[in-house]
Amino acid sequence: MDRPLIGVTTYLDSARWGVWELPAALLPAAYPRLVQSAGGIAALLPPDGPDAAAAAVARLDGLVVSGGADVEPARYGAARDLRTGPPAPERDAWELALIGAALAAGVPVLGICRGMQLLNVALGGTLVQHLEGHTGGVGVLGRHTVKPVPGTRYGTLVPEAVEVPTYHHQAVDRLGAGLVPGAYAEDGTVEAVELPDAWVLGVQWHPEMGDDPRVMEGLVRAASG
Repeated sequence: MDRPLIGVTTYLDSARWGVWELPAALLPAAYPRLVQSAGGIAALLPPDGPDAAAAAVARLDGLVVSGGADVEPARYGAARDLRTGPPAPERDAWELALIGAALAAGVPVLGICRGMQLLNVALGGTLVQHLEGHTGGVGVLGRHTVKPVPGTRYGTLVPEAVEVPTYHHQAVDRLGAGLVPGAYAEDGTVEAVELPDAWVLGVQWHPEMGDDPRVMEGLVRAASG
């Protein structure tokens, strides 16, 4: 069986390598490595015009929306909290268009951290703009336990409570249309969301920074079908 092509979103920033310091399309290498170890081929997707999203998705077998900057609060009808990070309008627009195209085409989707939040916003949900206790400090991953909801897709992939690597200060508030919770943190924070009738899953933590491949393996299996 051919390995499925999994698109992974990236972001634009300045980067330095060798003698160069230039604008770059960036993504931590842990993302494509996890796709590859799960049996997929990773294709990196830098921000583009939203009108290119459907054509991009048509070439993919699966889509990963990666972590990163806070979602612009105007996208879900909220005023900006002073603790919300700088906006990334090009990335918001591109990734929302990719999610919409993937949902319309039935392409499996995995949202990671920001990607889960953006999935929720794409379906009309809202976000909590700040919460404590889900990082290990500035630039340091935290760890906490998530408990699956039995009978959900996530609960089937990972049926036991597990400790996960986490780095976020925002979270799902009102669920988007059709989404159901797949896991919770011990403080009640929604840690996974999914659509029951399609392979669409979001997780609030960073599986690419851990040693449990089951979520990505689930995406790759769905993309192989």
